[in-house]
Formats: sequence, C-alpha cells, structure tokens
Amino acid sequence: MASVDKPTPTTTNSDAQDPAPAAASARDDVKTVTEAALFEAFGGVRGMVETVLPGLLFVSIYTVNKDLHLSAIAALAVSLVMVAVRLVRKDTVKHAFSGVFGVAFGVVFAMMTGNAKDFYLPGMLYTLGLALAYIVTAIAGVPLIGLILGPVFKENLSWRTRNPGRKKAYTKASWAWGLILLGKCAILFPLYWWADTTQLGWVLVTLKIPPFLLAVYLTWVFLAKAPPPIDVFAEMEAEERRKASETG
Repeated sequence: MASVDKPTPTTTNSDAQDPAPAAASARDDVKTVTEAALFEAFGGVRGMVETVLPGLLFVSIYTVNKDLHLSAIAALAVSLVMVAVRLVRKDTVKHAFSGVFGVAFGVVFAMMTGNAKDFYLPGMLYTLGLALAYIVTAIAGVPLIGLILGPVFKENLSWRTRNPGRKKAYTKASWAWGLILLGKCAILFPLYWWADTTQLGWVLVTLKIPPFLLAVYLTWVFLAKAPPPIDVFAEMEAEERRKASETG
C-alpha cells in the first residue's frame, strides 16, 4: 500500500511525451537539408551571378556601340576570369565552366554568322532541349531532377524503387522545370525572329533569374513535403562494418 506521506506519482496526458515537437523538428531537418542540397546543386547566388554576368556584359556593350566583336570578347573574357577566380580559390568550377562553354558557343556562332542575335541562339536551344528533357523523363518515370539531385542527397537512384513519395516529388519538380522553361522559350523564340539584338538581349537577361528561382522554389516545396532521402552511402558503410564484424 502506498504511503500517505508519499503518494504514488500518476502519469497524465499532459506529462506524456508529445510527439508533435519531434515531428516538427524532423520536418525542419528535411527542409534544411533540402535547402542546402539545392544550393549546392544549382550554385547559389554566385552561380546565378556567373550565369547572368556574361550576357549582361554582351548586351550592355552592344547597346552602346553595336560592336559584335568587342561585345563577344568581353563576355568570353569575364567568363574566363570567373573560372580563374574559382580555380585560385579552389572552389568547384562546374557552374563557371558550364557558363564558359555556353558563352563560347554563342561567341563562335555569332562570329560565324555575323549576326549578333546568334550569340543567344545556342543558349536558347539548350533551354528548349532541357525543357523537353525534363518533361520526357517525367513521363518516362525517371524524372531528370531526381537524377540530378539524387547524388547530392546521397540517395542515388533509391527513390525510384524504395521511396515512392520522393519519386512523386521529383516527378512534380521535373514537370515544373519543364513547363517553366517552355514558357521562357515561348517568349524568347518569337523575339529572336521579330526583335532586334538589344531588345532580345535585355529580355533574355531579365528572364535569366526569375524563372530559375521559381523552379527552384517549387522543387524545394515538393521535396520538403516528401519523405526524407534514403542515405545509400550510409547503408553501404553499415553493411561493410557488419561484414567486417562477422569475419573478425
């Protein structure tokens, strides 16, 4: 019988551990990891600057003096400088290198045709091809955004068969990217035929960042609501440790 002086403690609902804070913390962790992964995959603010600056420099110089050669050389030079800065600082150069190749193709194409508008044509064709790739892969059940982000999240292709919630999120994100880029192309290609070089250039520079940010935001929304990624690298390491312990 319990002592009158020391009553037996009772557990009430208010004393029980509330699972809501733990669930909220887990959701916050998923969102934080998703933000970091998207930042790494798409280059963040610096990557956006490296994407915009060459085209901005080209159209600015061409607007002032209509000199195709000077505009093209300046755009290519600033791209090379940005790569050099990354190399000196030992940063990742994949975003800067992609910018250099894009600018180089534009410069070569414009020089060959003598038409300043053709500086933008390779990039526009690339955008169209990328839009179609996002849509086709989403239809095929292998969404491109999942192929891009899977290694970043350390899940590789586990989302295809083991994590249907993430596959669904990647499919939605790929559709978003595809439709947004198609909308961008629907604006730019008519301007390529009807507008002059400066008009096309300024519209293209204006459309560099907002559609990209919208697509990244929607990707974050879809993935933040999806189940967390399966860390296949951690699984492999755990399996190796298990085998080592068994053989040891």
